[in-house]
Amino acid sequence: MKRFSWIVLTIVAVVMTICSCGGKTQPVPFDNGDSTDMSALQDPTIYGICGEGSAMNTLQVVTDLGDTIQLDITYARENNKVFGGLQAGDRMAVVPNAKKTEALIVINQAALLGNWVMPNPLDGSDEVGFRIKEGGIVEGIEQSTLTYKTWRLIRGKLELVAVREGGGEDEEIGLYDIVTLAPDSLILKEGDDLYEYGRQQMKKPDSDIKLEEASEDDYKI
Repeated sequence: MKRFSWIVLTIVAVVMTICSCGGKTQPVPFDNGDSTDMSALQDPTIYGICGEGSAMNTLQVVTDLGDTIQLDITYARENNKVFGGLQAGDRMAVVPNAKKTEALIVINQAALLGNWVMPNPLDGSDEVGFRIKEGGIVEGIEQSTLTYKTWRLIRGKLELVAVREGGGEDEEIGLYDIVTLAPDSLILKEGDDLYEYGRQQMKKPDSDIKLEEASEDDYKI
């Protein structure tokens, strides 16, 4: 009888030891690419509209969930991580700290919209680039071998998805750090590569109609 009780107690002790060891997990930062923890891989970015309560070092965001939050953006400003400026009514993407009290990266999505081009890296003869539109729509500019499909902001980076001609249905996913986002300048970085775009200047259409200069006779009644 005593032998049976000793065996039972031994089994219980082993089970408790295994459970206690298996329950210990270490938190992993969201940007750790080696993590297999799904909660760590979730995008922490806050998406919403810039509120009128925003100031130089404070960003008010009306989130897509309907909440209104205030974030200190001092850290983002000091580290040049405020891209596109703050304008009430513009759509924003903000990477916060763990407590969601401070912004680490601030991106004005409205400032990203438009045509962005650079000289063709092959010969510099033409301007090539892409057109970013609302709703995740992106189109190529003078890119005959590359068809862009979607864009989005995720974890403070710009993601561009495209399909290359002759590559079947395989998608090319580019994930870029934003270095600069100004009214006429967009600089992206992927690994060691730097891509410098300018906002495309729309050419005025030529007209065959030539107008004569006005003379004094034109004003006589």
